[in-house]
Amino acid sequence: MNADRPVIVVLLGVSGSGKTTIGLRLAERLSWPFFDGDDFHPEQNLTKMMQHQPLTDADREPWLDRLAELIEASIAAGRSAVIACSALRHAYRERLARGRREVVFVYLKGCFELVRDRLARRQGHFMPIDLLPSQFETLEEPLDAIAIDIRESPEAIVEALIPQLENPIEKRPGNKSFQ
Repeated sequence: MNADRPVIVVLLGVSGSGKTTIGLRLAERLSWPFFDGDDFHPEQNLTKMMQHQPLTDADREPWLDRLAELIEASIAAGRSAVIACSALRHAYRERLARGRREVVFVYLKGCFELVRDRLARRQGHFMPIDLLPSQFETLEEPLDAIAIDIRESPEAIVEALIPQLENPIEKRPGNKSFQ
């Protein structure tokens, strides 16, 4: 990683894709702070999801703004960080990054069946399994992110991700130097 410039890694994907699990391990490995996007949801969003109601774009706006402020504050302070945030739509990712090159998106990609099976085993989370189809319907797969297959173990995913984060800005798809 470039020590001269902070890097904000945003792990994105549907609920159950492993954002928190991978984020915690990656942050520990890098000695960076970890922030779980779920902790930034307004109470009414959590209540709505617990009542099996999918969030709308309007519901997500204050949540995304809180996370964008966290990103801005981290960059301004010169601190790198790892953030878990579903960031399912392109517009959400743009709202989070605000054009900042320091923000690197990592897409934790998995098929519906795998994620559904993980959610069925998960205990104590506010996100009910019956909202998973709405997550996949909302998902716009990113073209400008590092994509990681979630079939591997969390340890293997972190190991595969670390080298891809070396000079992540230069390696982004769409950048002429990305080959």
